[in-house]
Amino acid sequence: MAKITFIQPDGTSQTVTADPGLTVMEAAKLNAIAGVEAECGGACACATCHVYIDEAWRAKTGKPATMEEDMLDFAFDVQDTSRLACQIKVTADLDGLVVRVPAKQF
Repeated sequence: MAKITFIQPDGTSQTVTADPGLTVMEAAKLNAIAGVEAECGGACACATCHVYIDEAWRAKTGKPATMEEDMLDFAFDVQDTSRLACQIKVTADLDGLVVRVPAKQF
């Protein structure tokens, strides 16, 4: 199990646990994290699971693949730390991961 903390735009946070093999998006949906809509169900065909990866976790979550970068073009307020939560697989190495939900998804 890995703990993932989702920080909302207003600063409130919710820490959830996720089994390895799930995606960060699936962990968010299973725990009703506000602002992670995931309209495409994790197919990397929308940008409604856009999150910001905490700087300390960028190396462990990796860089977006080309398809993910293309989808991020549809997200609001994309930053260097932007990722699609559906493209980040939960592993034991991500225990403690911190992500921020963008304000524009509300």
